[in-house]
Parts: sequence; structure tokens; C-alpha cells
Amino acid sequence: MRTKSPVLSWFLLACTLAAGGAQAADEMQTALTDSSTGKLSRASARLWTQLDPSRLRLQSHHVLVMDRFGNEVYAKGADQAVPIASITKLMTAIVTLDAHLNPNERIKITSQDRDLVKHTSSRLGVGGTLTREELLQIALMSSENRAASALARTYPGGREAFVRAMNRKAKELGMRHSRFVDSTGLDERNTSTARDLARLVRAAEHYPLIGRATTTQHAEVRPYSHRGPLAYRNTNRLVGKENWRIGLSKTGFINEAGRCLVMSVEITRQPLVFIFLDAPGKLSPLGDSNRLRSWIEAAAARHSPS
Repeated sequence: MRTKSPVLSWFLLACTLAAGGAQAADEMQTALTDSSTGKLSRASARLWTQLDPSRLRLQSHHVLVMDRFGNEVYAKGADQAVPIASITKLMTAIVTLDAHLNPNERIKITSQDRDLVKHTSSRLGVGGTLTREELLQIALMSSENRAASALARTYPGGREAFVRAMNRKAKELGMRHSRFVDSTGLDERNTSTARDLARLVRAAEHYPLIGRATTTQHAEVRPYSHRGPLAYRNTNRLVGKENWRIGLSKTGFINEAGRCLVMSVEITRQPLVFIFLDAPGKLSPLGDSNRLRSWIEAAAARHSPS
């Protein structure tokens, strides 16, 4: 498990990102480096020097792996802005939670929540009613688009105000190359970079509901009073695997974005952020995750004193 000092450092940096943007985050990072935390950061950085990038073959076109201190472990195309599909829903959840709306308020799905962009289907039919917290859960865990749409529709000021809040939050987090136009990620104009998304994941880690929802394997909800429950499963197959310690997870896919996956994980007792964007196949991000994990574990074994 994490030790007290790195957790505090990670928390302070993330809170600074949320509150003061990139400049304040840089100042906090400098302060942390000047403290005992800096020793831990340098120790982690030495571990990453044991890694040989030439031995790693990943299918995702845009990749970033960072440790708790912001040390870069691996990067490929990490600064190119590309469509991010349902990774968008992490920002949707943050904006919703920041508004401190009643989580138990029951929200009815309407025809306005239908997908008119990609024309995807949904088991959450018009007339179904769930609490705001249930909508958040299935939007995050199972990428339910109508749930994400309903959250934006019922935000104070409606969808336009919601999107403005998304972009305002991105700016606060220092996500300088990100743009949001809807709450679902179905619109290809939702774009970001792997590096910006690492900031988003770090911020999302400090919302307990997001962590719980994105690491729940399956859940049932009852949107209809005279029908049985709807069962939802996590879209990330790694969640629940015994050999994976995942603190936060979100998948995404539209044709323009390819397969996407972001995760907060712990490997060799190191909290890491994994960002994979534009992978070519359904299982490609999972394969890349396993390849990265093996690569890091092998380096840690070589680095450990005998």
C-alpha cells in the first residue's frame, strides 16, 4: 500500500491542480521536490531509468505513463490532441459532483437524451427514472450515454452551462489542449492529449464516487417500477482481476477515437497513471496494459537489492 508521505504529496498536487491551475501546480511541485518527498521522487525516477523503451511494443498510438510525482515513465504521441470518446465522462462526473446537486434526486430519461450524433442504442429507455447517483454510476462504469446526457440536461442552466463548466474545469486543471462540446463523448470534437488526461485522472482520483463507480464490476438499477432490474457491467475487463490493483478506470470508443483506456493503477507498490488513446482493436488497450505492467515489473526486479 502507499506510504503516508507520497499519498499526501499526491493529494496536495491534485488539489492544487484543481484550485489554481498549471502555475500553482508547478509551484507546489517545486515545494514538494524541496522536501523529503523530493527524495522519494528521485528514487522513483531512478527506477524508471532501468526501463528500456526499445523493448516495448504498444499498439495504442498515444500513450502516457506517469508516477505519483509526475515523473514520466513512458510517452508516445502524448502531446497530440485527439478525440477521446467516453473518457469525456470523467469530466462529466467531476462537473456534476462539483455542483453539489442532490444525489438522490430522481431524474427521468426523455427523448432529449437520445443519441442523435452516432445513433447508438440504449437499454435505458425514455421514461426510465434513476437517481442522479445511479446515473453517474452507470455512466462511469458502463459508459451509458443516456445517463451522461441526462446529467448534463438537468444541470443548472442546462447543457450549455454544463459544457461551459466542463471547459472551465479543464482550464483550472491545466488541461491546455483539451476541448469539450458534450457530456457523453459521442461527439468527435471532444478532444484532449494523453498528457492533459493524466491531469484529469489525477483530479478524478479525489472523488470517492468516481473511484467506486469505475472499479465496480457489475451493478443493477431499477429505472422502471413494473419491470425487473437492468444489469450493467464494467467496460474494462481488467477491473476485478486478481493481479491488477486499479483505483480508477474509464474506457472509450468511437470510430474517430479508436479504443481508449485510462487507469490509476498500482504496480510494484508504485501508484501510476496509464493513458492509452487510439488503439486499433477492442483488446488492444488491455494488451498494452499487460505489456506495460510486465515491462515495469521486470525493471523493478532488476532494480531491487538482492
